[in-house]
Amino acid sequence: MLPDRPDGPSPKSADPARLLTHVSVLTNDFLPRNWEHPDNLSRAAAYIHDRFADAGGIVTYQPIEMDRRFYRNVIARFGPDGQERIVVGAHYDVYEDFPGADDNASGVGGLIELAHLFGRSPPAVGVELVAYALEEPKAPGELGLFRTEFGGSTVHARSLRQQGVSVRVALVMDMIGFFSDEPATQDVPFSILKPFYPSRGNFIAIIGKFGQGDVVRGVKRAMRRASPLPVYSMNGAAFLEGVDWSDHLNYWNAGYPAVLITDTSFYRNKLYHSAGDTVDRLDFERMAAVVQGVHAAVLAFAEPTE
Repeated sequence: MLPDRPDGPSPKSADPARLLTHVSVLTNDFLPRNWEHPDNLSRAAAYIHDRFADAGGIVTYQPIEMDRRFYRNVIARFGPDGQERIVVGAHYDVYEDFPGADDNASGVGGLIELAHLFGRSPPAVGVELVAYALEEPKAPGELGLFRTEFGGSTVHARSLRQQGVSVRVALVMDMIGFFSDEPATQDVPFSILKPFYPSRGNFIAIIGKFGQGDVVRGVKRAMRRASPLPVYSMNGAAFLEGVDWSDHLNYWNAGYPAVLITDTSFYRNKLYHSAGDTVDRLDFERMAAVVQGVHAAVLAFAEPTE
């Protein structure tokens, strides 16, 4: 359980029950949803589209063709139209035939809940919520598709750059649902980091790169104010292990500031990329706290700039 909320302004509340519903539907109704099953991915995309539309977003599909098969990103716009935007994204495909509750139905459930919050109170700057196709590897031992020209985030970031869009920040949610209060449940990529991070997997992490420390600090400050969930961060060179392992990489490649928001994947969730990545292992109260934090971060970055 989370402790009482600290003093300060109360953000819009994310709903754990709605998150449970969306993660359960994505996990149970559209399997398998890997690159080899574009029909199931299309059905998942339609579900996401309809939930974005229900929330009041302006929703479009962004087509992707790979190996003569067709896929699509789902994009919902909230707030004013213009050339300046904030992006929040999460991939909806999975690795192999696994259920992918944490990886990454949790992130997509978070996107849908953000749509609900922005539909109730539109942001001051245009926000794009993007559900990406094609993040995961095609097969064991291969690079994730997000590192290729076909990745959903590759296509989206490239399209923004081609349109001349200015992105204040891109926030990528990849695995935001697994937490543990037990000792020794949190690993780190390098032993030198152990003194700086908890040994219990009871926090959310923000991953950024050198040169964008102000962005990481801004996201971290907003998320800490939004809920009592502990928030830790790490800045590193993109080539270091774990720093560029998701869709945020493609916004860096396009020249945009971006961060990854994650429960740290296999450094905590040992059933990642397995049949054990199921809904019953997730903590929806703390997942809701993550979503509240991301919502607060978007609002902070949407404030007027001088």
